[in-house]
Amino acid sequence: MFNILHNAVESQYMGKKISQKEMAKKLGVSMRTYQDWKIGNSAPQAARVVLQMLDELEDEDIVRVVRKINRLKESN
Repeated sequence: MFNILHNAVESQYMGKKISQKEMAKKLGVSMRTYQDWKIGNSAPQAARVVLQMLDELEDEDIVRVVRKINRLKESN
């Protein structure tokens, strides 16, 4: 899951590689924690729940929800 997300974020930066250290910083976790998530040794419980909830939605609704979350984040 995190490999897919990491690659998707990189594609938004025009293919510029983003290090695990940079990604961990963006997520507010240690590099070691991010590495563990990326190789599947562990995963944050909240992420699993969020993905399960998103799985209940249609694609258009997922996009709408993510955009709304981003707007809320930007206003804070």
